[in-house]
Amino acid sequence: MAIIGIDLGTTNSLACIFRNGRTELIPNELGTYKTSSVVSLLEDGTVLVGAAAKERLISNPQSTAASFKVWMGTERLIPLGGRSFLPEELSALVLRQILQDAQRYLGEPVEEAVISVPAYFNDNQRSATKLAAQLAGVTVKRLINEPSAAALYHRHCTQEQEDRQMMVIDFGGGTLDVSIVE
Repeated sequence: MAIIGIDLGTTNSLACIFRNGRTELIPNELGTYKTSSVVSLLEDGTVLVGAAAKERLISNPQSTAASFKVWMGTERLIPLGGRSFLPEELSALVLRQILQDAQRYLGEPVEEAVISVPAYFNDNQRSATKLAAQLAGVTVKRLINEPSAAALYHRHCTQEQEDRQMMVIDFGGGTLDVSIVE
């Protein structure tokens, strides 16, 4: 059973795994590492996630949703193809796609994940992220602030042993986090 890391982003999402002493990005079904955080609903009920959904943003805006992460933890309903969805339900569809891609790539089940969230996310938004993961069929081992995840990755890559302060700037598609970490 694998445990993966997921960056559930406003515009794009991706997954990675730590194995054999290094971090490895997990490709999606198209062979790229970023999956667009976009969901589209076809007339027959088929759900599209990622690049295929993003292609429908202009041609079928009433059946396509993007940037729903900004509404996580709220009761805002997002109309999609004559139905309404909570942001965590749409996020669950993105997570489910990422999990399917990860399981295909790794050749084993993925039952747990560490998911990064913006540093400013409040308790409701964090709970909504956990609910999205639950709806997608994965247990959240931990939520981690996006700047903290970036700082840990930097430290791992540089193999720095000395503690020091650094500024982490995370320019996301819908968020900007600036943190001082030590």
